[in-house]
Amino acid sequence: MELQAVNFIGNDTSRNGDVFFKGYDPIKNKELEPAYPEASNEEISLAVEKAVKAFSLFRKTTAAQRQNFLQSIADEILMLGDDLIYCCMNETALSFDRLTGERTRTVNQLKMFADLITKDFWNDVRIDRAIPNKKPVPKKDIRQMQIPIGPVAVFGAGNFPLAFSVAGGDTASALAAGCPVVYKAHPGHPATSEMIAHAIIKAVKKSKMPDGVFSLVNGLSTRVGEKLVSNPNIKAVGFTGSFKGGKALFDLAALRDEPIPVYAEMGSTNPIFLLPMALRNNADYIVEGIINSFTLGSGQFCTNPGLIIISKSDDTSKFLEKLGKRTGLLSPAFMLSKRMKDNFENGINKLQSIKDVKVISKGIKALGSCETTSYLLETTAKQFVNNENLEMEVFGPSTLIVLAKDKNEIQTIATKLGGHLTASIHCNDEKELSEYMELVETLTYKVGRLIINDYPTGVEVCDSMHHGGPYPATSDVRFTSVGTAAIKRWLRPVSFQNFPERLLPDALKNSNPENIYRLIDGILKKA
Repeated sequence: MELQAVNFIGNDTSRNGDVFFKGYDPIKNKELEPAYPEASNEEISLAVEKAVKAFSLFRKTTAAQRQNFLQSIADEILMLGDDLIYCCMNETALSFDRLTGERTRTVNQLKMFADLITKDFWNDVRIDRAIPNKKPVPKKDIRQMQIPIGPVAVFGAGNFPLAFSVAGGDTASALAAGCPVVYKAHPGHPATSEMIAHAIIKAVKKSKMPDGVFSLVNGLSTRVGEKLVSNPNIKAVGFTGSFKGGKALFDLAALRDEPIPVYAEMGSTNPIFLLPMALRNNADYIVEGIINSFTLGSGQFCTNPGLIIISKSDDTSKFLEKLGKRTGLLSPAFMLSKRMKDNFENGINKLQSIKDVKVISKGIKALGSCETTSYLLETTAKQFVNNENLEMEVFGPSTLIVLAKDKNEIQTIATKLGGHLTASIHCNDEKELSEYMELVETLTYKVGRLIINDYPTGVEVCDSMHHGGPYPATSDVRFTSVGTAAIKRWLRPVSFQNFPERLLPDALKNSNPENIYRLIDGILKKA
C-alpha cells in the first residue's frame, strides 16, 4: 500500500535516525515486520494543521453527506475481508470468531451514528420564540443547538483492536458530529491500525470529504500523545486505557493555556454482589456466569468483574468450592502482549503480598511467554475496606472474593467503593432485592451501569447504554463512550438571539418540519 505523508505516519523505513517499533505476535513470541517509525513533532503538527483546515469545510457538511461518509467507511472495512481478521490475529492472539464479531460491531457503530445524525434530535435543538408584547419586558427570540467542537485527538484501546480503535466508537461519533480526527494508533496492533486507516482514507476520497478530516500517527513513546494533546488546535481528547495513561493526558490538557476536555475511560473492577438467597438457589448458574465473565477475552475487558462480594454462610462455602473447582480447570489464557502478561502477573503478586489475601484456586499452569494462569483470590471485608489497593484493577483473568460477615458489612463495602463502570447484584427475586434497596441506592452513585442478575461483560451498543462512571473509572462521569449519546462529547451549545430567519442554521429555522412539530406541541401543552 502507498502511504500518504501526513494521513499515515506508518511504515516508511527509509527514515534514518528515527525511533522505530514493531508489532508482536503473542502466540509465536516474535516481532512482526515491518518496523514503524514514530511520528515526528513536525508531522504531528502538520496532521493537526490539516485537521484545522478540514474543519472549516467539514463542519458545514450536511447530515446526509456525513451519513454517506460513515457508511462508506463501513463498506471499505468490509471490503478488507478476512485479511483484516488474520492480520489482527497475528498482532493480538485474539480468535477469528472474536475478531469477526468485533468487526461487525465496528461496522454497526458506524451505521448507528450515520443513522443518528439524520434525526433532528441529535443536536438538541431548543427554540424560544419571541413574545414582543410580554410584560414587563418583551421576550427575545432565542434558539439553541449543538455544533461540533473542533479537531479532536483519539487514542485507541489495546484490548479492542477494531471496535475501540481506529474506526471505533470515538472516531465514528466524532466524525458524525462534524469533527476531524487525528488518531494516535495503539502500538500493540500497528498493521491492523494501518489497514483500517487506509479504509477510512478511501472513504474520504469516495465521499469527497476534505483532505485532513482523518489522519493517523504512530508512536510507542508517550511523546507522541503528549505532543498531540498539547497542540493548541486540538479541542477535545478521547482515550481508552489505563488510569495512569488517562490521568496523565487529563492533567496535561488541564495545564494548557486553553484547557480542553479529556474523555478518558481509565479502568474498573466492576464489583458483583451476591445476595444470600440467590447464592442458595442459583449457585450453579452464578458459578458458570462468573467463570465466563472474568475469563472472557482472557480477562482483558474493561468490564471484567474483578470483585465479588458475598456474606459468609454454609452456602458461601459450597459456592466457593464449586467456583474453585471450575477455576482450576481453566486453560492458560493468551494475553495481548508480553507487557500485558507481565503487568497482570505483577498485579497478582502485589495482591498476594497483602495481609489476609490468598489464592484459593488457579487454572492450569501457563507455559508460553504470553500465556498466563487464571486466578481466584479471597480476602476479608475488613482488609478490603482498610486497603485501597484491593480495589485497583488487575487487567487479566482474575477475580477477588471479598467475604463479609453480614448485610451491614456488605453495605460498608459498597459505601467504601470508588467509581466504577458497572456494579452487579444477583438476587433470588424482587422481594430479596427490595430488602437491599440501601445497597441499590449506594451503588447507583458509584457506577454508570447497575445490573441485576447478569454480568458486566457484553456492552450493548444502543441509545440507552451508558459506558462511563464516576472517577476514577472515567475522567467525566457525565459522558459515555458507547451508544448514541457518545456523540455529545464532541459538541458544544450555541444560542442564536434575534437572528433573521433566512440566516439561521437550517436546524433552527421555522420552516424545519421538526420545529413545526415542536411549536404545535408547545401550543398544545400551554392550552
